[in-house]
Amino acid sequence: MTTATAPTADVPAAPPVLSRRRTNLVFVTIVLGMLLAALDQTIVSTALPTIVADLGGGGHMAWVVTSYLLAETVSTVLVGKFGDLFGRKVVFQLSAVVFVGGSVFAGAANSMLMLIAARAVQGIGGGGLMVTAMALIADVIPLRERGKYQGALGAVFGVTTVVGPTLGGIFTDHATWRWCFYVNVPVAIVMVIMAARTIPVVRSAVRPVIDYLGIVLVALGASGLVLGLEWGGTEYPWGSAVIIGLFLASLALLAAFVLVEQRAKEPMLPMHLFRNPVFVVCSVLSFIVGFAMLGAMTYLPTYLQFVDGVSATMSGVRALPMVAGLLGASMLSGIVVSRTGRYRFFPIAGSAVMALGLFLMSTMGAATGPWLESLHMFVLGVGIGLAMQVLTIAVQNTVSYHELGTATSGVTFFRTLGSSFGTAIFGTLYSSRLRPNLEEALAGHPEVPPAAVQSPAGLKQLTPAQAAPVIDAYAQTINFVFLWVVPVALAGFAAAWFLKEVPLRDSARAGASDMGEGFSAPDSAEAARQLERAVASVLRRAQGPVTRQVLAASDSPLGPAEAWTLGQIHWRLRVRGAADPAAVAAAHRVPAEVLAPAFARVVEAGLARRDGDGLTLTPAGEAEIARLRAAWRSWLAARLDDWDITDPADRALLDRALDTMAARLLEEDEEEQEKVAV
Repeated sequence: MTTATAPTADVPAAPPVLSRRRTNLVFVTIVLGMLLAALDQTIVSTALPTIVADLGGGGHMAWVVTSYLLAETVSTVLVGKFGDLFGRKVVFQLSAVVFVGGSVFAGAANSMLMLIAARAVQGIGGGGLMVTAMALIADVIPLRERGKYQGALGAVFGVTTVVGPTLGGIFTDHATWRWCFYVNVPVAIVMVIMAARTIPVVRSAVRPVIDYLGIVLVALGASGLVLGLEWGGTEYPWGSAVIIGLFLASLALLAAFVLVEQRAKEPMLPMHLFRNPVFVVCSVLSFIVGFAMLGAMTYLPTYLQFVDGVSATMSGVRALPMVAGLLGASMLSGIVVSRTGRYRFFPIAGSAVMALGLFLMSTMGAATGPWLESLHMFVLGVGIGLAMQVLTIAVQNTVSYHELGTATSGVTFFRTLGSSFGTAIFGTLYSSRLRPNLEEALAGHPEVPPAAVQSPAGLKQLTPAQAAPVIDAYAQTINFVFLWVVPVALAGFAAAWFLKEVPLRDSARAGASDMGEGFSAPDSAEAARQLERAVASVLRRAQGPVTRQVLAASDSPLGPAEAWTLGQIHWRLRVRGAADPAAVAAAHRVPAEVLAPAFARVVEAGLARRDGDGLTLTPAGEAEIARLRAAWRSWLAARLDDWDITDPADRALLDRALDTMAARLLEEDEEEQEKVAV
């Protein structure tokens, strides 16, 4: 979430030319990294009852999830900067090694404390994998093709996050809960080997300044609040010196964070963003969505295993109606927003439906049939899906260009923070209520040992008469949790009414139907990278061959093949200092004789001349390049002309970025290269 207050507008250098096969191998490698990191956010939820039965420490159950999320949040802030400093390939591989180390220790944990610490190490590696994966897409995928790859990667993040519980249940039932972590090891080893062989080294020209003090302050402040919320009423009374001290210290740390951010050269979270009412409302809603989604996903499997008596695998399967509602509503709302440009309705409706779903789930019990439970879960999923999809888009649509990356990362930060707090508060409510409920349930059955009711397997060993009050105790406990979260969703409903609806820019509308936008996987905080995402979406949804549209608008006498050839000569001269047709053919994996006629036509037209084995541009060729670049610039501007920028400096930054992207599109037109080859 780091960005410069006045960031550079230069779009990074054009990605290296990779073959289609190597590009796909790089993408598979990146997907594996994203899959591992996203999966471990939720894979343990169905295994938690079994983990608690094995390791004890049920009061710390929430920290198995929360420690991962908090470490991931901090890691995503740092790793983006480290990627600029040391190269993203190295950081991606190092993040995988850290993630594997955390996975091994988590699988071998013999105490809850060791497991929580190992999960924090996993979170550090997982955050690095996620943010570096998104950055690598920009490093190695041409701008023209990037939209489909970014959309696919975002979808992987979203789908993996919500199907994690089912996979965790399968491992728990058919192997052991430890395989929820050990399974990462072979996948990560394959990923590291593939990364070493396929991902090219691309170094950033930017030397970023890292806001270490701000990162430390917000991490300690958030952790202290979460710890106080978890310990309060369970480990220590709410009025104890420990809990009050944690809250006061956390507030002091967060206040210091605000002061530091106001003076930092490159703040982690610029405070002036909170003057933007759309950013404030979307951050609040993003926090609440993360709060409800991860909290429900973490504790719903516990309900299904203890109350309905299903296996860990089936608890994941039985939770799929919530997943279906979430994914379906996300896709539907994205499609509607992309077609109509209207988005304010969805957070309002989504938060109301989310509150309804939480209330309905608070009424479930042992007598509730599976179909009715599925309906209640589906309603909650629909509410979350409707509310979450448009938040990033709404923010991107209202901020200045130089704040584009910071605001996007800010919304993601608050969603992840909400997930951490939601899991912790769900855990506090659960722990504080479960103990008295179980004591009351066992009062009439002194023959039942307390250890027998601490796991689903032990509960199944009891007679129906012994098990019934225990099952009711678990049902009442989790109903209590869901009921107390209803006011949080209603607070989101109230906040959603303050969301201003600003007509969507074409670039924002183009990306609205990408499911990955709603899930907000951690991404680069650079404004240029975010603008590239928008342009990639516009290119992906353009009607008809874009290059032919550009050539027609430019009045250029060149055909697509000659324009591509001229662009290749220009790029080679600019980057390599020489333009050898044989080298161009080798880079694009086609025989030199296939491209020879196009190069010959450019020479015959007087746009290039022979210089030994290479080619150089003539003044006429330079003029044609300028004309084509201007045509690409005009094509982009026509689709981004709804950026309402009044600040001349910000307008200049955006114009400069568009100029650079126009040059890149001219030089990397892979679509036309394929036509030349044919």
